[in-house]
Amino acid sequence: MADKNPNSSQHDSNGKSDVRGVFSTQEIRRVGTGTTTRKTVQKTFWFIEQNGKEIDCQPLNTNYIPSGPKRKITMDELIAKFSPEPEFYLNSVFPKMQEMQRNVDNGDTHREKGENFAAEFEYSRALKIDEENVRANFGIGLTYLERGDNAKAQDIFQRLVKLEATFEPEHKHLFNEFGINLRKSKMLQESLDYYKRALELSPNDENLYMNIARVLLELKDISQCVDFLLKALELAPRHETSLKFLAWLIQKQLVPADKLDGVRTALKTAQNGAAAKPKAAG
Repeated sequence: MADKNPNSSQHDSNGKSDVRGVFSTQEIRRVGTGTTTRKTVQKTFWFIEQNGKEIDCQPLNTNYIPSGPKRKITMDELIAKFSPEPEFYLNSVFPKMQEMQRNVDNGDTHREKGENFAAEFEYSRALKIDEENVRANFGIGLTYLERGDNAKAQDIFQRLVKLEATFEPEHKHLFNEFGINLRKSKMLQESLDYYKRALELSPNDENLYMNIARVLLELKDISQCVDFLLKALELAPRHETSLKFLAWLIQKQLVPADKLDGVRTALKTAQNGAAAKPKAAG
């Protein structure tokens, strides 16, 4: 999250400058009534980050960390409404961002070594700075699941499903690991709710449908399990994991009679697609 170079602009290979740093906006408010009316100026700080043509604007929390939902703004808006705050960024915001990044990185290192209590300590330090940090929430949630503390994991689950940033591509690896661990910990309803929340934000991800099918199998809802596998194959007809899953259900004679035609059609479509794919030149 933090940048090694604490400048408020960066240059790409074409020499163009991307904006990155803290900016402020001011809002004039009237306080009181009648003769006691007076004007007050409220200053709000924002973390601004430009990636190509897109500019993200994110508020700072009380610990001077970018936190909460991001919104898109235009360069015209940035120039017209925002004032750069380079000293505040360098002296207050950037050091806090670095501190939090170190805590999260240390937590990840401890967790990868199986040192769950040390990992929990580091993630907790990060969450004191920003309770909405997605990586820290995932990390501490995984440590709870790995040591079987499902009650604490449930609290983290409730927090993560409310954060849209949970399901952004940059968090995909942790997102998948958390969902798998929910299922393995037999927190099946939580796992189902978690994947369905992801589906609201990424309705065309065949892997999500397949993951939901796995949970439904454990919940012994075979009919819906097949429906979700067929949806995955509708989006990606040759999705290997879904095809193997369906083949296993057929082998175990678990496919409901009213779903057999749909399953046969999906398998035939996959076979035809495989046959139609040209062989690579040798």
